Amino acid sequence: MTTNERKDFAATMHVDAAPETVFPLLCPVREYDWIEQWQCTMVYTRSGYAEPGCVFQTAFRDGAGANELTDTWVVCRHEPDREVAFVRNNGHRTILYTITLEPDTRGTRMTWKQQLTGLTPEGNDMVRAATQADFTTLVASLEIMLDHYCITGRRLSADDVRERLAGAS
Repeated sequence: MTTNERKDFAATMHVDAAPETVFPLLCPVREYDWIEQWQCTMVYTRSGYAEPGCVFQTAFRDGAGANELTDTWVVCRHEPDREVAFVRNNGHRTILYTITLEPDTRGTRMTWKQQLTGLTPEGNDMVRAATQADFTTLVASLEIMLDHYCITGRRLSADDVRERLAGAS
């Protein structure tokens, strides 16, 4: 038996574009096109884009906003136009992200899943603090940005995303 914390979250989104348009944007390099605040450092990629075994790093504030944590991400599944998965680790907790794309009559339905596992006491605190509501809000903001980009070819500002999120509530 383990003493480490684990939580699973899921949320769905819809984007008015076909999976073959959406899928390439689920890449650390292409996220610069549609996420204003996105920043990463590519560690390894043969093609220059997401692919099996691609490794990149991000640095974001922890949930409490106190510490900047460097996360290392590895693309562990890459099925074009169908599914991409990433393992994200910062030494305190690990996250498995899985994004599944399904075509529908209006574009693409996407299911985002997140499985968090604590690795240390600090990581267990991070997992305990994580909520479905926070994950749902994250996916909703990504939906706004991704859908807008697919329709217009332009990135929304963070302020515009916050405004649209507030309007949707």
